[in-house]
Amino acid sequence: MSEYLSLNEQNVGVAVDAALAALASATSSSSLKVARADHLGEHSALAAFNASIKSLPNDQKSAAGKLVGQAKARLTQAFEARVAEVSAAEESARLAAESVDVTAAASRWTPGARHPLNLLMEQIGDIFLGMGWEIAEGPELENEWFNFDSMNFDEDHPARAMQDTFFVDPIDKHLVLRTHTSPVQTRSMLERTPPIYVVAPGRTFRTDELDATHTPVFHQIEGLAVDKGLTMAHLRGTLEHFARLMFGDEARIRLRPNYFPFTEPSAEMDVWQPNAKGGARWVEWGGCGMINRNVLLASGIDPDIYQGFAFGMGIERTLMFQNGLTDMRDMVEGDIRFSKQFGMVL
Repeated sequence: MSEYLSLNEQNVGVAVDAALAALASATSSSSLKVARADHLGEHSALAAFNASIKSLPNDQKSAAGKLVGQAKARLTQAFEARVAEVSAAEESARLAAESVDVTAAASRWTPGARHPLNLLMEQIGDIFLGMGWEIAEGPELENEWFNFDSMNFDEDHPARAMQDTFFVDPIDKHLVLRTHTSPVQTRSMLERTPPIYVVAPGRTFRTDELDATHTPVFHQIEGLAVDKGLTMAHLRGTLEHFARLMFGDEARIRLRPNYFPFTEPSAEMDVWQPNAKGGARWVEWGGCGMINRNVLLASGIDPDIYQGFAFGMGIERTLMFQNGLTDMRDMVEGDIRFSKQFGMVL
């Protein structure tokens, strides 16, 4: 820095030229920072010139201060412009390096997984199609008459209370989110002429809190058979055949007396799972029974000519005890890791 110690226009010009040369050769933000410190910092030539002004005669201080100030302002402006230029170049280079060609083929491809509940419902549907039955569907937003009255529910039945059923405003329209797929049975009997053999899979809704064994939105599959001469023996034979196809040749069922308003007699159905995780055991699978005369009459079917049976079970519950699952919340969280364990079926 000794060559700049004499403060004059020539030496200041040399310092400015050196700074501009260093500025031009800096091609990165880090090298610009170094150049700025060398030529505008407290140890730079301009800083030394500025410090020497105080030793000049008073009549020379003004001109010297103006000379140093103009040089410093010129370099500051030049540095700021160069910083903006280098920063823009660096950003462009970074964007180019990180760019993704969305039209190019993916470097890797992971197949998706269909939800096991959908796969299980399709599996059950295929079983009954193979038996000659039909698959029937109905609306999820259902009229209260289809959901309750046609199924022989009394007006004061607890299931019709607001704390158990999702009623849709306005209440006087008598619309509910269906609490079971049984309304599809009524619709099937109204739309078809016996003999009728249908299964109704679908989503249902109840005002349950989400926990390990309950969810406000769940899936059911229900079966309905209406024909001449049907008995509990036909019902049992159908369910045992269904259980063997679902759980293996050694599976069997047992029926325990119960009450449902839409069947009489009614039974809870247990299934013996020989291959269950943790060992063979009985598990409660669903409800069933012979169709109540009032249900047949509500659909315009003469119960003295035709008889019928019905059954239903929850798909989530079936999936749980079929695979040793313990928490129903895993089924609704949308985590693909849960679906993967059932196979990546497209």
